This record gives sequence, structure tokens and C-alpha cells, in this order.
Amino acid sequence: MNVMNVNRTPPMDTVPTDMAQAPPSEAMAAPMKMPIGPEQVKELLQILQKYRAGKAITEQRIIASENWWKLRNTAEEQNKTDLLKKGFTSKSGWLHNVIVSKHADAIEAYPEPNILPREDGDREEARMLSAIVPCVLEQNGFEAIYNDAMWRKMKGGTAVYKIVWDQSKLNGLGDISVECVNLLNIYWEPGVTDIQKSRYFFHTELWDKDLLAERYPDKLPDGVKGNDFISSKFLYDDSVDTESKATVIECYYHKYIDGKNTLQYVKFVGDVVLYATENEMDPMMDEIGQPKPPMAIAGLYDHGLYPYVFDALFPIEGSPCGYGYVDICQNPQTEIDMLKTCFVRNARVGAMPRYFSRNDGTINEDEFLDLENPIVHAAGGMDENALRLIEHKPIDGSYLNLLQWDVNELRETSGNTETSTGNTSSGVTAASAIAALQEASGKGSRDSTKSAYRAYSKIVEICIELIRQFYNMPRRFRILGQYGTEKYVTYTNQGIQPQAQGVDFGNDMGMRLPLFDIKVSAQKKNAYTKTTQNELALQFFKMGFFNPQMTDQALMCLDLMDFDGKDTVMQKVAQNGAMFDKLMQYMQLSMMLAQKAAPEYVQQIAVDMQNVGIQAGAQPGGGQLPKSNALAGTKEASNVEKARAKSQNASQPGGGAK
Repeated sequence: MNVMNVNRTPPMDTVPTDMAQAPPSEAMAAPMKMPIGPEQVKELLQILQKYRAGKAITEQRIIASENWWKLRNTAEEQNKTDLLKKGFTSKSGWLHNVIVSKHADAIEAYPEPNILPREDGDREEARMLSAIVPCVLEQNGFEAIYNDAMWRKMKGGTAVYKIVWDQSKLNGLGDISVECVNLLNIYWEPGVTDIQKSRYFFHTELWDKDLLAERYPDKLPDGVKGNDFISSKFLYDDSVDTESKATVIECYYHKYIDGKNTLQYVKFVGDVVLYATENEMDPMMDEIGQPKPPMAIAGLYDHGLYPYVFDALFPIEGSPCGYGYVDICQNPQTEIDMLKTCFVRNARVGAMPRYFSRNDGTINEDEFLDLENPIVHAAGGMDENALRLIEHKPIDGSYLNLLQWDVNELRETSGNTETSTGNTSSGVTAASAIAALQEASGKGSRDSTKSAYRAYSKIVEICIELIRQFYNMPRRFRILGQYGTEKYVTYTNQGIQPQAQGVDFGNDMGMRLPLFDIKVSAQKKNAYTKTTQNELALQFFKMGFFNPQMTDQALMCLDLMDFDGKDTVMQKVAQNGAMFDKLMQYMQLSMMLAQKAAPEYVQQIAVDMQNVGIQAGAQPGGGQLPKSNALAGTKEASNVEKARAKSQNASQPGGGAK
């Protein structure tokens, strides 16, 4: 067992994920002045209030976005215009459809990591991490977390992930914990774009007062006192009672100790400190019993980063948050709702005629309003002024054009055009043209996916650092091997710990830390992409790209092409060609040896050589493919043929796509 890493695990119930608390040492039992006390907590509360004031506009925008998402936009519209009067108000779902469509695009490109080593000696560790990190994320239900994060990103403009070590997992063994954080519950220094540059970082959470007192009986012997700090909240469907709850505040901050940037942590409620890393003065021990720096010097995590990752949709200067589709599409949506409201009211007036009636009229109004009564009685004479029909003017066609213009504006602004949803304009029937239109219309979604991949890379990086720090005990994982076979492996962090580089020319070369690069790709591809890739593979097979005797020609052709997985295909083609050359050399050598030592095998070896050459697609005395494998004898798919013709036309001087 690696004692160093075990003892470096933060005490339970004192770190961000409710790790159970370790018994205090004898040295800490005596009363002494702690670095973090009530005065320091009051200062932190003052800083937190400043951070909250700086985030007020962002909170209002996020709450408004949530109301729009729930189609509760009447209050938001009335705050901006007085054109909507009492009565029916239209609530169309154009903006809702935009968010749903963009969320579907994000889920369709669900990421997976490919961890690459920076040095050749770390290749095996990179391969293991590429298989293990997805298992760790899967155990956290990351697909559901990613789904929730994408909803928040599309609506409010920002998704936030929290990646910490949870000592309570696996019956006390501990493991990585990943969750999607509510943006209203976190606070940072106003004006910073990168949260790692914020002086402090706060995360608030509501706890039941009685459960909090039970969890920390030594810290809260008299129960939880009043707490006046309450984070902003969404307009929930359920009535949330906060009277019996207290706000537990987690504060992260950086502190330079011995030239190293450490991550310090304080957890408090009211003015009571539940845990602080700077209060942990007890030295830790390594695997051979040597003292190591205490938590107050080493910090909470070795990576020294705030364990939060922001994913912004449309970035904003001076803020780690971004705008969402609600922010950029709410004005067209408001106009659509206003126009549709007017249309419905106009249609209602036209469907139910209204009349002017004189005060001295003698018409029986009850009989007049009863449509089932065929006779209406009137006292005295009747003229056209006693009861006159109110004229109704139907909506002019120009107003309908304005409504369609607003709808088109919303769709064009958000990129949710007909092509992106699978529809095409009339007259576009060619498969290649439809594919080109869909490729062009998906640029906005791919841009959003790229930002999600950058955030995912940071999540994987933090996971690797937590594995490096805490995975000292052997752990079993089920991973997928070659061709999707299940494999069960055991893994520890020994291979990614700092490694001695030895002595060179009498000088100690110091320690080397294995580092890795993360390349993110889409785990799932849509049916159209799969069909295209399968068609491409069939075309390669028909053209003889996999014939080992055509290796040089195939590699030259592949080098000029661009498609996903090209490098892998080129490697396999080159390997097959090299293996075929070696096989022919060995068979020629065996022929020479058989002629001298075993003439009875000469004829059989010659037949085998000829069979191998024929199976590889070679003709005796030449290197041509049989016609059955040549492209000229194979009928291409119609969409591939049209796409090739269009490409050839565009490549000609003076030519272009028609």
C-alpha cells in the first residue's frame, strides 16, 4: 500500500463531497489560535457579498432565461413592453424548438477521450487511461450529467462541472465525483474570464439544520444559528421551504507556499468553521514513514486548480459565463407572440360579431344574445340606429408576411434553419447537394460542440490528476479490448507518479512527471455519417486499396484524401504491404532451400506462391488487378457518382458548381 497517498487523502466530511471527519490529534486538542477563525470568516462573507453584487445581472438574465424556457414569458414580456393588454396572450414554441434542436445536436456528438502520451515511455499508461477514464465517468453517470449541462448551456449560455474527490465512495476507498453545478450557487471575482484567476471561489448549498447539527456535533453543539445569506433561485414548480435550512458555504482560494501555488479550502456555516485545510497542521507520512508536508502546506489537491470547469456558449468579455439562445432570440420570439396575439384577437372579433345599441333602445338583449331563440322582441319601432353592427376589418396580408419574416429571423439568427432540421427547399433533390447544405447549416452546432469538447478535455485533465494523487490502491475496471471484447484490468497510479531520471555526467537529472494530451472526438455519429463511412470503405475495397501489391499506389491516393480515420487506414495498408513483401521473400527463400535440400517440396511451394499472388490480386507475370476487382467493372452508388462529377466540374479551369 502506498501510505503516502492514503494519508494525503483529505479527512472525511471536511472536503467538498462530505468526507467523514478524522479524529483530531492530541496536538490539536489544546486550545490554540487557528489561522481561520470567526474574523476570517467575516472577511470572507464580505468578499462573498461583493461577488454576489457583481453577479446580479447575470443572475437576472439566467432567471429570465429559465422563465422563457418554461414558456412563462408573459412577465418578462410585460416588463419590456406595454403593448400586451389584458386578455389572451400567445405563447408559441419557436424558441423552445431552437433549444431542443441545439440540445439534440450536442447529445449526438457525445464526447469520448483519446489520451496521448508526450513521451514514448508513457504509451502504455496513456492507453490504460484512455480506457479507464471513460469508465470512471460512466460510474458517475456522466451521460446524464452531460445532458443536463447541455440544457443549461443552451438556455442560460453556460454549463458548469464540478470534479472532486469523494472519500465516501466505494465503502471509504474513495473515487472521483463529477456533477453539474447550478450557476446560481457559485460566485467568483467580478471581471475575470478565467475562474482560475479569481482570488476566491465560493459554492453555496442548502442543508437541513438538524442534519447539519447531527453531522457536525462537535462544531455545532448548540445547533445552527441564523444565516441570512440565501442564493437566488429559479421559479420552481414546487414550493421550496428554506426556513428549516441553512446555507453551507465552501470557499476555495489559492495561496503560494514555498514557491508553489496551493489550493486551500474552507467550509463554514454562519461564522462556524466546519473544516479548513490551513487548520490541518499534522504532518503526513509517505510509504517509508518519512514526514510529508501537512495539508496546510500541501493544499487540498496537488493540481492546485479550482475543481470547476465552465463551458460557455457565446462568450462575454470579463465573465466566464456566456449568452444562450434565449438571449439572442427573445426579441423575435416576443414579436411573434405579439403578432399572433393580435391575429387571434382579430379572428375572435370576426368570428363573434359585435353591435352598437342605443341606451334608449327597446331590444330584448337576452333574446338577442340567445342564438337558439329564433325571435327577438322589440318594443316600439325599429331603425338601423337602434342596433348597428360594428364593422370588422380582417388582417391584411402584409401583417402575415411580417409574422413569417419574424419566424425566419429567429430561425436564421439561431441557425435552426429548415436544412439543419432535415428539410430542404423545393428543387434541391441531389443527395450531394442536400449533404452540402446540411454540412453548411451545421456550422453553429459544430462550433458549440468544439467548446463542449474543450471543457471535456479540462474535465479529463482534472480526472487524471486526481487519479495520480489518490489511486494508490489497486482497482479493477471492465474495459473494451480489441473488436469490442470485454477485459478486466487492475490499475494503480504508480506508472504516472514522478519518476527519477537517473544521473547523467555525475548530475542528478531530477524527477520526470508523466504528462498527457487529450484529444476528444464524438463517440456517436449519426446514421448519415455512418452510411458515408461504410460507402467509402466499400469503394476502397472495390478499387483494390486493400490489395497488398497495390500498397504504394493506395498510399499515394490516400495521402491526397481527407476523411475521418485516414491515418489508421494508411497504417493498416502499409502494414499489409510490408507483411506481403516479407511473405514473398520468405517463400522465395524456402524455394531456394527446397531446391537444394528437399526437391520434393519445390512444386508445392511454387503452387503456394502462385496461389498467394492470385489471392492478392496479381496476374502471373504482371501486377494488374483482375477486372472483377477493378473500379471500371463496378457500378457506383448514384450519390457518390453525382458527388464525383460535381467535384470534377468544380476543379476544371473556368468551371464551378452548378
